[in-house]
This record gives sequence, C-alpha cells and structure tokens, in this order.
Amino acid sequence: MTTSLLVLAAMMAIVVGWLVLPTLNAKPWVEQRPVNTVDGEGTLPLPPIKVGLGVFLAVATSLFALLISAYHMRMMEADWTALSLPRVLWLNTAVLITGGAAMQWARTAARRGQTDRVRIGLIVAGVFTFSFLAGQLWAWQQLSDAGYFLASDPAASFFYLLTALHGIHLLGGLWVWGRTTGKVLRGVEVAKLRLSVELCTVYWHYLLLVWLVLFAVLLHTQS
Repeated sequence: MTTSLLVLAAMMAIVVGWLVLPTLNAKPWVEQRPVNTVDGEGTLPLPPIKVGLGVFLAVATSLFALLISAYHMRMMEADWTALSLPRVLWLNTAVLITGGAAMQWARTAARRGQTDRVRIGLIVAGVFTFSFLAGQLWAWQQLSDAGYFLASDPAASFFYLLTALHGIHLLGGLWVWGRTTGKVLRGVEVAKLRLSVELCTVYWHYLLLVWLVLFAVLLHTQS
C-alpha cells in the first residue's frame, strides 16, 4: 500500500515537473515572442489549457491518494473481508494499455503532420477506451451476480467507488477526445490540433498509470 502511495506521489511530481520544466528551460533573452503577443507581467510561457490540465491532474492524484489511504485504513477493521476480483480485469488492463499505445501513436503522427495516422490512432484509442469501460461494467455485473453489491460489503463498496471514479475521469477524457476526433474527421489541419492530441495523450497515460496503481492495490488485498 505504501508503494502505491509512493507511485502516486511520483506521478504528482511528474505532473508538476511537466508544468515547471518548460519554464525553467525558457531563455527570454534568446527566444522571441510573436508580434501580436501583448506584453504583461506574470505571462506564462505555457498554453493556459496545459496549465489547467496539469492542475487538474495534481488534484486528481491527491483524490486517488486519499481514497487509497482510506481503503488501507478500512482494511484494518475487524469486519473486512477480502474480495475476489473478476478475471476480466486483466483483459481490461490490456485493453487500456492498447488504447494508450494508440493515443501515443496519434501523438507522434500529429508531430509529423500525418493526418491519416492521427485519424486512425484517435479512432483506435477511442474504441479501446470504450471497450475498457464496457469491460469494467462487465466486472461489476460479475460481482453483483456473485452477491457483492455496493452496500453489502466494505471491500466491494471500495471496488465500485474506485473503479467508478476512474471511469468518470475516462468519460471526461472521451468528451475531449470526441471533439478532437470530430475536428480531424472534418478536415481541420493537424497543426491546429497538435496541442489537443498531445494533451489527450498525456491524460490517457495518466489514467493508465492510475488504473495500474488501483489494480495493484486491489490485487494485493484480494482473497
């Protein structure tokens, strides 16, 4: 459990570094601003949407860390019974990893200006992500068929809570993915969508890491 919290702490450090590093590497005495840039104090060399995503990921990391801590403390109670996890979670994990790989492929294609590959990568990533969510619902169904309901068992309650929270974050990412994919399908230039594809990829990788941590925690405490 301590290892999982350390991993989440490392993830938060990566998020912060992702935001701060470009600022540290900036050389204002060398770099030139566009002519239409308005000078002003406190101007950041990062797009606001990138800063916003970084802040959101830091908050989300704190939330998941608190839930894992609560999970660990609840395990210490006398009425705790270990939960046998559905085997479909292994398949779901492989599916999510594949979706993340497809998103990374789209990101690389966007950097190279390869529109067709960006389109394919985004579509494949979306299909596998929706498949992951469907697989999670399947896991819920298997647990309910086995008699584990939301309020019937503490371990089951935490399982539903953690997987539901992770799924909600994925659904939010899919909303942004849908807008970006729609623009690609409408023929918008890839150069104008490069930042969107990059941020989607960062978000997918983040949620993949979160799921791997959650899955490891659940596996460690199963019967």
